[in-house]
Amino acid sequence: MSKYNTLVFAGGQIHDYKSTGPAIMNALSECKDLTLTYVEEDLDVLISPNLDQYDLIVFYYTVGEISDAQKNGLLNWVASGKGYAGVHSAADSFRTCPEYRAMVGGHFVTHPHYRDYQVSVIDQEHAITEGLTEFTVTDEQYILDYDPRNQVLCSALYNGRAVPVAWTKSWGEGRVFYLALGHDGKACEHENFRSILQRGATWAAQPLEA
Repeated sequence: MSKYNTLVFAGGQIHDYKSTGPAIMNALSECKDLTLTYVEEDLDVLISPNLDQYDLIVFYYTVGEISDAQKNGLLNWVASGKGYAGVHSAADSFRTCPEYRAMVGGHFVTHPHYRDYQVSVIDQEHAITEGLTEFTVTDEQYILDYDPRNQVLCSALYNGRAVPVAWTKSWGEGRVFYLALGHDGKACEHENFRSILQRGATWAAQPLEA
């Protein structure tokens, strides 16, 4: 089995990336086909050709500003056939950058208070969610504005309507996976968070035709 060189990136404001980043690393360390590198805060790692050594980026970041060189480095790298896996606040990064939002496939709108809520598995045939059934998490539910072309894998109810919890999409020749769970280190310890993240990251790392 191929080893996919993976950059796990954590940083930004508001969220406790100092607990979440290591928790994401811990979950992904169980993936035998991923070779992990961890970076915090330094967005210049996105500038071309810095990402060329990687097959996948797992991204946890909140708000912030992205320069044109950083944005073009990331988006062009994914479009060239690489993988992007965004976790939770990755949908609330770089609010003034519509190109980044388009690549992720959606963006944060609001959230209710941190609480227990039920996640439904919409697509039980996909490699990321195969064999999973509905489950309950204690987390911060992200309410998202999203591209209806996304393949929604999981959803949860908010004010009587289903909002996505996980989706996949493509960006150029690259694969994009987004998981709205994972507000903090404790939420990242949930068994199904870990399982979906592991499968989603591995899926995103593979070439689009795989």
